[in-house]
Amino acid sequence: MDESDAGSDWLAGGNRRALAVARIHAAAAELFLERGLDRVSVEDVAARAGCSRATLYRYVGGKSALVGGVVAAAASAVAQQVAAAVEPLSGSRRIVEAILISVAAVRADPALAQWVTNSRTGRGDDYLASSPELGRVATALTGIAPDSEAAQWVVRVVISLLTVPAGDPATERRLVERFVEPAFR
Repeated sequence: MDESDAGSDWLAGGNRRALAVARIHAAAAELFLERGLDRVSVEDVAARAGCSRATLYRYVGGKSALVGGVVAAAASAVAQQVAAAVEPLSGSRRIVEAILISVAAVRADPALAQWVTNSRTGRGDDYLASSPELGRVATALTGIAPDSEAAQWVVRVVISLLTVPAGDPATERRLVERFVEPAFR
């Protein structure tokens, strides 16, 4: 369906902005899963969402905003799961568990696991590693003081474990406990 179809309003039935953003983000998420971050254009997302490029820019912004919105939604679901699990913990123990539980949660979610696999490009990894959205999630989940570099480093550890697994969960735990935990003691 295209927004220009006569007699149809693809944003009917609610808050136009919220409906447009949800539809556009859903289309972007599907395409990122199918093709990876680097192989999807704004035009591709607009076509999948059934809107014009101008409509996409008006409601969401450019590609960076698209990726940010999709990452934020995915991170939110994982963050809720991790937050519940690490709530009683503090200090470096909380950081270790937040990292390991995040990795397990992403691996357990078929869509996120596929997205990580299909986003294996330099630009995609760089975007995820420096994502302000993921940095804020890392700060909240680990309990580290607002420190953007520490948050980015935690995100990079998670991405590294996801993209280059250590073989088994016990080995990954030992690596995180040996090399990450001391940095936060």
